Amino acid sequence: MYGKFKSYLPKKYKFKNIIYKKEDYKSVITINRESKLNCLNLVTINEMTMAFKDSSWDDNIAVIILTGSGKRAFSTGADLDEQQKYFIDNPDDYYKWMYEFIQLHEVMRNTGKPTIARLNGMVVGGGNELNLSCDLAVAADHIIIKQVGAARGSVAAAGATQFLPLIVGERRAREILFLCEDIPVAKALEWGLVNKVVPFEKLDEEVNLLAEKLFNKLPECLRYTKQQLNFWRDLSWHTTIGSARDWLSIHNLSAEVKEGISAFNYKRKINYKKIRSPKK
Repeated sequence: MYGKFKSYLPKKYKFKNIIYKKEDYKSVITINRESKLNCLNLVTINEMTMAFKDSSWDDNIAVIILTGSGKRAFSTGADLDEQQKYFIDNPDDYYKWMYEFIQLHEVMRNTGKPTIARLNGMVVGGGNELNLSCDLAVAADHIIIKQVGAARGSVAAAGATQFLPLIVGERRAREILFLCEDIPVAKALEWGLVNKVVPFEKLDEEVNLLAEKLFNKLPECLRYTKQQLNFWRDLSWHTTIGSARDWLSIHNLSAEVKEGISAFNYKRKINYKKIRSPKK
């Protein structure tokens, strides 16, 4: 018997930066910024949160799928153009942005329904944190996974520093977060960052097969199993995320952030030697 609250969204709500579809027992949330490699600005984050909430409310939906548009990128994390324009000199506004990113992950972790990351392209930075916040992941065979914070002026504190040690182990987590190197898809599978790897042309077929297997399980049992599995994630998250939000907001004024974002936006190499030089 279905409950009274069937939808979180106003009727005929129109999204700007995502595509949100319901197909039988599945909902599919697609980050629709292909020309920007599906990076996350504030509008996109808020729209994703709304879609996840709506999927959680809808009793007809059993499985939630998150993906990106196109073939190049699942998501490359924070929109650095927006960061440079609005947040790099304004810690208060970054503090607000970080709250919304935190809330997205909270909602994803607490939907009460299994979530699948359909990894269609590059999975970078905050994009990998979205991957980590999903329960399961199916990857196309051309993707790479990568954390970039230590190379770009940030700290991966919205999931990667909390959840990577649980998923891949302590040593591998430090390697990923310190070195910021590409992780080929075969290694991602070996390390447990994804559950399955298939050719891009077979990606939808494999995701749908996994969704069907999840549909044919008992929903209340799945919900409580997910809640129990979240224990160590919840513990690490709630122990660190508040201080991370404060530190990242203040750190946004640092020379490291300005150099990292500027180098990215102007397509040049970061001057690491200059950053390490003693200040005169």
